[in-house]
Amino acid sequence: MAVAPGTPGRIAYLGPPGTFTEEALVGEPDLACGEHLAVATIADAFAAVAEARVDAAFVPIENSIEGPVNATIDQLVFSDDLLVQREVVLDVHIDLMALPGTTVGSVRRVLSFPHATAQCRAYLGEHLPDVEVGAANSTADAARAVAEGRLEGVAALAPPLAARLYDLEVLAHGVEDFGGNQTRFVLVEPHRVPAPTGHDRTTLACFQHSDRPGSLHAILGQFAARDLNLTFIESRPTKQALGEYCFVVTADGHVTDEVLGDCLRALHADLGAVKLLGSYPVAGDAADARREVLDARRKESSAWLEEIRSRVAGAPVPEGRGAPGR
Repeated sequence: MAVAPGTPGRIAYLGPPGTFTEEALVGEPDLACGEHLAVATIADAFAAVAEARVDAAFVPIENSIEGPVNATIDQLVFSDDLLVQREVVLDVHIDLMALPGTTVGSVRRVLSFPHATAQCRAYLGEHLPDVEVGAANSTADAARAVAEGRLEGVAALAPPLAARLYDLEVLAHGVEDFGGNQTRFVLVEPHRVPAPTGHDRTTLACFQHSDRPGSLHAILGQFAARDLNLTFIESRPTKQALGEYCFVVTADGHVTDEVLGDCLRALHADLGAVKLLGSYPVAGDAADARREVLDARRKESSAWLEEIRSRVAGAPVPEGRGAPGR
């Protein structure tokens, strides 16, 4: 499959091979065709873009069980101007894996990416209540460490793909605490804002002039006053002083939309600073269908409005129509 115009040719992702991030990346047909660079951390992925070693970075940003991935959010807020180009949602299943011959009862230590470990608290509490839990840079990095280090008595929480890649034995499949576990990933590039599709989201970082009562309400009120739906709200420390926070919000709509644009103008005028983190298509097949419906409704609405305006005295008659009343 040929790479579509505007699709990044080189993409850094949270590695090593076998992570959920890689699984989500190669699941996008146009992105799967590019050159992929596995890096050790989310910060490394952003740095690779900033240093022009790659065209884009692909990283996790939110999990349905554990919530936001703060390392990604902070990179978007406080790094150079890298903007979200698209989001990808992946169904996540986590396996407990170890060297062949290992049993659950012989596991003394479990390694994984902290977000993945947190998604398996119930299983660990029931089956491995006394084991030591260690952190790895990624789920696949945990599996690789067990395999390459020949770590006996150590298990990894990682994707099923990692067990195959690193010749590990699956001790238990699907140990995540809740069904419907999903992770949202984002593709980020410098400066570029994708064109509107009709079903988009816009993410902003809002910085206050000072910490004062009602500041969050004032921000949210700008969206509520315009009937704009918010899908994500998160506060993050500004890294300047204790107790100083910015708010990261995601709203339905694209920066080119008239109503959302008016909201952004008001926020920019009222706040200390507003940083655009991305304006991008909503993920999923359902989103594609929704875009088609919205596009059809937009065309119908435009034709309806044009017909009404044609009734205004002195207005030009739309092509293909006679004068009003004839």
